[in-house]
Amino acid sequence: MRLITIYAAMVAWVIFAPTLLAQETTNTNSVEVLKSARQDIINEEKNALKRDVEAINKQLEEGIITEEEAEKKKLEAAEVRALNIENRVAIIDNKIALIERNPDGNYADDDDSINISIFSEESVLDITTNHRRRKYDRRTTSHLVFAFGLNNVITEGESLDDSEFKVGGSRFAELGWAWRTRVFKNSNWLRIKYGFSFVWNGLKPIDNQYYVDTGDQTELQVFPENLNKSKFRIDNLVFPVHFEVGPSRKIEREDYFRYSTRRKFKFGFGGYAGFKLGTRQKLKYEMNGEKIKEKQKGSFNTNNFIYGISGYMGWSGISLYCKYDLNPIFKDNPVEQRNISLGLRLDVD
Repeated sequence: MRLITIYAAMVAWVIFAPTLLAQETTNTNSVEVLKSARQDIINEEKNALKRDVEAINKQLEEGIITEEEAEKKKLEAAEVRALNIENRVAIIDNKIALIERNPDGNYADDDDSINISIFSEESVLDITTNHRRRKYDRRTTSHLVFAFGLNNVITEGESLDDSEFKVGGSRFAELGWAWRTRVFKNSNWLRIKYGFSFVWNGLKPIDNQYYVDTGDQTELQVFPENLNKSKFRIDNLVFPVHFEVGPSRKIEREDYFRYSTRRKFKFGFGGYAGFKLGTRQKLKYEMNGEKIKEKQKGSFNTNNFIYGISGYMGWSGISLYCKYDLNPIFKDNPVEQRNISLGLRLDVD
């Protein structure tokens, strides 16, 4: 119960953390950049005017123009540079006003084009629409998660060597969506990853066995006919939370910056909690020369609440992934069994 309370606190913190982090405006950095650009414009035009005046003075010294013509040219150059400053600064001031008036960044941009880049510096496939201004600093990103591999059961008092399930035939799959939030403002070595996943845990018993719900418990029994297939599957919806650590590369542009973890080592550790969506068993066998496919749906006394620990370690978007259910598979069985999975995890940014 204590573990559930701790995990619930983690989930609550992670759910509200992005909101709190989002309140720390990134537009401040954009305004600072624009104000700096504003001063750069003024300095550029002043320096340009200085060069114009020097060129005019040189013409005057060489006798190309008279003193009266030189004064006239200097006045014209000053007017041009003053207008340049006024026009260019007005653009910057309008952008600053737009950002300050829309602190959430929710406004349309003039550029409504679509950019598609493959194997870019930030991702393998990057499709962006410029109908909204690019944020200077994006602390939270999201991506698809897909995992698959081997599945089995750890029985209380036994080892995996004593397993009653096929090692290669019992498999799991996971498909979900994850958000990744940078914890620290000026560093990306620690991230929080959270989201939701649909998980399918499949088990194939050996020795012609199948699961039977006896009412008091669920147990493996020998099927009266020769089974061609016996598969037991539990479908879950879980909400994983992982702390991810590892180096990253900072990509800086004129109006934004990003951290990239491509081609970098990463390590994630955490857990998950959720609930069962369904349990089913599929049997294939022959009886009296007839091929029979039987699909059974029911609770099979499996636990409705799912929670466990998980971790991954890998390079770029590919990781070795392991998860272990801390809850017993069945509610009332005298000997507790827990699901364990090992496979590959793909984080598709």
